[in-house]
Amino acid sequence: MNIIFMGTPDFAVPALQALIESHEVQCVFTQPDRPKGRGNKLTMSPVKELALKNNLPVIQPEKLKNNLKIVDLIKEYNPDFIVVVAFGQILPEEILSIPKFGCVNLHASLLPKYRGAAPLNWCIIKGEKVTGNTTMLMDTGLDTGDMLLSEKIDLNDDITAGELHDLLRESGASLLIETLEGLSNGTISPVKQDNNLSCYAPMLDKKIAKIHWGDTAEDIHNLIRGLNPWPVAYTYYKNKTMKIHQSEIVNTEVTFEPGKF
Repeated sequence: MNIIFMGTPDFAVPALQALIESHEVQCVFTQPDRPKGRGNKLTMSPVKELALKNNLPVIQPEKLKNNLKIVDLIKEYNPDFIVVVAFGQILPEEILSIPKFGCVNLHASLLPKYRGAAPLNWCIIKGEKVTGNTTMLMDTGLDTGDMLLSEKIDLNDDITAGELHDLLRESGASLLIETLEGLSNGTISPVKQDNNLSCYAPMLDKKIAKIHWGDTAEDIHNLIRGLNPWPVAYTYYKNKTMKIHQSEIVNTEVTFEPGKF
């Protein structure tokens, strides 16, 4: 099948690789190169790196909304699917309506829970015991489209967001291929999301990373896990910032004040 792929970070790389190996990827959309590191050197996205290695056309629009040139370009490709994995922009209606079978998104949560930019972090921060991937037909909302397939992963009490990221990125690629095949041959029936069961997983920032020692041990442990490897939970020790990458809950009676030692 002819596919246009839209994605940006490392999470999207296995999905693009799987599509390259199984279908005809016509072109790749990714976010513009951004300054990175201490030298603010312009750096291409991981998706762009893979696309260029495979000699695929790369398109990097600042925005898709009201971009008639991009709409015309996509129409020229006449894709069967547009596949989106952590692209970073919401697709407008004029693009969603172009592909023959629709626009399919791979989302790293069990929808309708944890819609938004950072689902795998927030499911750990909130202490979930199960999460997974969901594929869906995209609409104009934020992760509100009809669900297609899902897969569950059990979470132990010590898994970090980085470890969960690596698990979901690999399993999600297979789920995506299965979804495209099911949609094209008519064996998958889309299921509407129950908005009453939804919750939001907003983008992370460093403000959330400060540990509040009045919280329970479990909540602090979950915060540390959910923010590893970024932005990393922190506290203060002798007037200096101390980042905490790992923690363990112990059943020990203590007499000193939480956060003091």
